[in-house]
Amino acid sequence: MNILIFGIGGVGGYFGGKLAQAGFDVTMIARGKHLEAIKKNGLEVESINGNFKVKPNLVTDNLAEVPTPELVILGVKSWQIQEVAKQLKPIISAETMVVPLQNGANNVEKLQEILPKKNILAGLCHIVSFVEKPGKVKHVSFEPRITFGEIDNSKSERIQQLKSVFDKAEITNFNPENIQLDIWKKFLFIATISGLGGLTRVSIDKIRESEYLYDLLQKTAREIMLVARAKGIPLAEEHLEKVFELIQNQPQGTTASTQRDIMAGRPSELENFNGFIVKEAEKLKISTPVNKMIYECLLPMEMEARKN
Repeated sequence: MNILIFGIGGVGGYFGGKLAQAGFDVTMIARGKHLEAIKKNGLEVESINGNFKVKPNLVTDNLAEVPTPELVILGVKSWQIQEVAKQLKPIISAETMVVPLQNGANNVEKLQEILPKKNILAGLCHIVSFVEKPGKVKHVSFEPRITFGEIDNSKSERIQQLKSVFDKAEITNFNPENIQLDIWKKFLFIATISGLGGLTRVSIDKIRESEYLYDLLQKTAREIMLVARAKGIPLAEEHLEKVFELIQNQPQGTTASTQRDIMAGRPSELENFNGFIVKEAEKLKISTPVNKMIYECLLPMEMEARKN
């Protein structure tokens, strides 16, 4: 299978590396010093499951060089999806599968605005990894997993084909009964911790230690659940409990990637997390005061970051 990994950050680098290691024809889209390092020395992956190094078939920043892919895995940030989709449109075929793995609840909808619906699958991943230096990705926690499915949750032939690809690459994978529910379950966790983490600029354990901040986390999550349910997503109390079990189990010093972007003055996924909830809530006539407070407090920083 001819596979294109668009974005070789922590997510695209790890999963793209595993696919290349398994012998698939992998093209990687990278940029800058990271691109040059991979071209020269290959991609190095340091992982809690064992280190490895791969030389992809092609690594480039020029889509004109890329052969028509059968599978595209999107490893970019959620706010970059529509721009990337526009770049992909001329090079994909009617059979190309496009799988978004980024955080966010409406990535499929954003892709559908640009690409034919038949090309798009729904997806997400679980992994904590990042680019440690040009040419090197570091995986530090979570058993890496890709969750994927057809938008209508049908058990299609291409879903089975994709499962066999991930199995061959020894990537833990899961095709759930309801992919939208799984996307929102992860979104509930990541959107709950990211905005408040960015606002307080402290790690999850510090937020847990504050009775006031921990209460704000819970209110943030409950507002997200209200919006999800209004949109027909069956998030339940058990899902909320699991999110807070996860929050309780995060080791000292843990921060979310969006929080790290905010703290570093980089463009972040604020609009796709708390901003998305605020705007959907307004459409649905739902009150989300905590998400709105977090969003409005962070928005000036976000606008400043996007000027640079």
